[in-house]
Amino acid sequence: MTIETLVQAFTPFDALALALLLAGWLGLGWLIEHPPRRRPSVAVLMADVRRDWMRTFVTRQPRIFDANVIDSLRQSTAFFASATMIAMGGGVALMGDTERLAGFVSDFTLQTSRQALETKLLIVLLLVANALLKFVWANRLFGYCSILMASVPNDPEDPQAYPRAAQAAEVNITAARSFNRGLQSVYFALAALAWLAGPLALTGAVLLTCAVMARREFASESRGVILGGRAG
Repeated sequence: MTIETLVQAFTPFDALALALLLAGWLGLGWLIEHPPRRRPSVAVLMADVRRDWMRTFVTRQPRIFDANVIDSLRQSTAFFASATMIAMGGGVALMGDTERLAGFVSDFTLQTSRQALETKLLIVLLLVANALLKFVWANRLFGYCSILMASVPNDPEDPQAYPRAAQAAEVNITAARSFNRGLQSVYFALAALAWLAGPLALTGAVLLTCAVMARREFASESRGVILGGRAG
């Protein structure tokens, strides 16, 4: 498959829809992590909660509850990593047999060339692969966080207690950021599947995905609850 053949397999509307997908994925991800100061996202609010958690952790005895929470977070990342690996395997297998998919897609769009289908599936697989890498890294970071938490002295008066807890908090926040980025990649991978039905379907799926994610981060009921309990 040459570049010329690939270009001929798509229309300008496909290019615009793909550009919208990439812009929505990268742009909304950046906005969630760097929101306006007057309108913090849930991700930013939860970062402050994680710091509060580690400060409280120093004086909590026993610390079994905190160990259980970290273990739960690691299990979540491991579950999503496994799920994305299975999805990648299914996607690779589907790319090897696009004839059946072509028959299904022909019911929705006139674009049924093998090159086009393989390219569309490849975009989905790249997003899923990115999600897998993010989940794996988040799992490892939560492991680092658990070790840092274990190194926090039991005596709150120890000069290393709060600095070490602060280190654990920042690693915890970094792990959560990687996990969130993985989830965002999964959301947009699902949206990219709509491209099989044509550029208009992809455009609608991307806009819907952005709207849902923006609402959850900036206008959800859970955000209001978290914001209501925020100090300051």
